[in-house]
Amino acid sequence: MRYRRSDIRGGSYFFTVNLADRSSRLLVEHINHLRTTFAQVRARHPFRIEAIVVLPDHLHAIWTLPLDDSDYATRWALIKAGFSRALPATEPIDPSRLGKGERGIWQRRFWEHVIRDERDLAQHVDYIHVNPLKHGHVQRVADWPYSSFHRHVAEGLYPPDWASDVELDGPDPE
Repeated sequence: MRYRRSDIRGGSYFFTVNLADRSSRLLVEHINHLRTTFAQVRARHPFRIEAIVVLPDHLHAIWTLPLDDSDYATRWALIKAGFSRALPATEPIDPSRLGKGERGIWQRRFWEHVIRDERDLAQHVDYIHVNPLKHGHVQRVADWPYSSFHRHVAEGLYPPDWASDVELDGPDPE
């Protein structure tokens, strides 16, 4: 089956990418491998990271692609493969993955959403930055180290105590 993906050259996209084992902590335990892989992929296939948060078992990001490019799928495939190669092969691999030469680290697919306008961008950036608080990893957004929140504070886009009074009731779309 072939999945239809958005194809907007130079577009901005929100992504959710999950590990296969949602109880895993691989992303934060091997954050330096993930950072290195992102840098290597960005060097060959440029994109701008507008916002990102890396949690133990999944990450959210907003990327803007170059004006002549809409191929985020290749970038994610390279990031997933590069990160996986940096880790010892200790995870269980089901037969369907084994037959395709795949590791069992990542969920096969990812979720993407085309950012429609400035309001949509702002809502998704806020969602990204509040995610560690929502999942109970920290008491304050500023306490989560694997987030572009700190860059946004340094750029004056958020106050350091942003979201300290946020009520986190409601359904979790993840």
